[in-house]
Amino acid sequence: MTEGAIDYAGVFQALPGMVALLTPDLLFADANEEFLRVAGRTREQVVGRYLFDVFPDNPNDPTASGMRNLAASLTRVVATGERDAMALQRYDVENPDRPGEWEERYWSPVNAPVFGADGKVVLLVHRIEEVTELIRARGGPTGSRSRVLEAELYTRARELQELNERLRQAHAREREVALALQKAMLPARRQVGHYRAAVRYRPAVGALNVCGDWYDLVDLVGGNRIGVAVGDVVGHGLDAAGVMGQLRSALSAASRVAAGPAEALNVLGRYAHVVDGAESATAVTTFIDCDRRTITYSSAGHPPPVLVHPDGRVEFLDRATDPPLDARPDPIPRPEASTTYRDGATLVLYTDGLVERRREDIDTGLARLADSLARHRDEDPESLADAVLLELLPPGGATDDTALVIVRL
Repeated sequence: MTEGAIDYAGVFQALPGMVALLTPDLLFADANEEFLRVAGRTREQVVGRYLFDVFPDNPNDPTASGMRNLAASLTRVVATGERDAMALQRYDVENPDRPGEWEERYWSPVNAPVFGADGKVVLLVHRIEEVTELIRARGGPTGSRSRVLEAELYTRARELQELNERLRQAHAREREVALALQKAMLPARRQVGHYRAAVRYRPAVGALNVCGDWYDLVDLVGGNRIGVAVGDVVGHGLDAAGVMGQLRSALSAASRVAAGPAEALNVLGRYAHVVDGAESATAVTTFIDCDRRTITYSSAGHPPPVLVHPDGRVEFLDRATDPPLDARPDPIPRPEASTTYRDGATLVLYTDGLVERRREDIDTGLARLADSLARHRDEDPESLADAVLLELLPPGGATDDTALVIVRL
């Protein structure tokens, strides 16, 4: 080791706790000496192998769930990029010297992501606290107290596991109901006026941050005009879905009678003030005049719409941005701006799940969106929507909802 340098490989091997490195495909990339010692495995039996080939569930115990719970945690870390601390888990670990003989272990795992230069998860740090001796204490002069402690800890661990499972099931049910409610409330129209439109909604990975995004496409009163809007409610689950439905309906109604998008958002802001859960919601709406070839727009704290011109020029409609709904104690008129377009242009509205990533400036996501739209601009709206989602959303899904509306003008 050169002077001043740190031998991180040596430090990893000397760590006092059980630590392993896994690839996103859950193959062992490395394991420290303590992990191998406590697990009773050699390096050759571990490194390069699939985690659950090395440590499968006990086939003789149909109630065994430790490995299944671990798989869910690791998959969640890969998909979300967030650290996950698991409740105490019981594992049956097969004795490598006596196949078919299983040893009861109690491990408390923590799983954390390691990111590459592109912001994607490239490794998982799988750290384990070995607490089997506390749970299954043996012999000695304090054996009776150990057995009492064992019984208490085991009972608490089982209760915590059962509570976690009930919470998981409750979140899953709420997610299903909220998604069904949102699907019922969001329009499925693919044609507005004489124009073709594509709409997409992708729920967030996991039970949180789901059902707050919405979109709307309406025929406006007076002239050959249409309105296109998207919005995002802070929150998740059934509450967010309910607020989303109220705001979408309110903006849809206001747009049909408002003189312009700013007035429609003014009305929506006053309505949001009396709706619990609508605080800090964002929205952007565009009024398209098909005869004059103009787009008038206004934004309440939302990422800017994108206008892709037939020649590939990308224009962000960002000249009329204001704070989110109900952000001011005394609302003032919101700004609006206009731009022109030619036949064959494409208007794109979206929510932040499409462009925002942790540890990344939003300008990077906007540039990525602009590049994708310019390259695929000649495709029909349906194909364009699929291409954009494929290129911009992480393979495992985003940690926030994503709504996308594409209109070919």
